[in-house]
Amino acid sequence: MKVIALIAALMTGALLIYGTEEMPDWGDPNSPASSHVSPKYIQEATEKTATPNIVTAVLADYRSYDTMGEVVVVFTAGIGCILMLRKKRKGEGD
Repeated sequence: MKVIALIAALMTGALLIYGTEEMPDWGDPNSPASSHVSPKYIQEATEKTATPNIVTAVLADYRSYDTMGEVVVVFTAGIGCILMLRKKRKGEGD
C-alpha cells in the first residue's frame, strides 16, 4: 500500500513540475499578469474604489470575498488550536 501512495505522490509531483514549465519567468514584465491585470489596478483603483492605497483597494474591494475566506480559515484554525490546547478541569471528560 505504501508503494502505491509513493507512486501516486511522485506522479502528482511530476505533473505539477511539468505544468510549471510553461509559466513565465519571475518578474517578467511581459507576463500576462504584468501586462493586463496590474496596469488596470494601478490606473483605476483610486477612481473606482475611493481608496488612496492601491494595496488596500485590491485586497478590500477587488478581492474582498477571497480575503474574507482567508480570514475565516485563519479564525477557524485559531479556534481549533485553542480548543485542542486548553486545559481540562477535573471531572471533564477523560
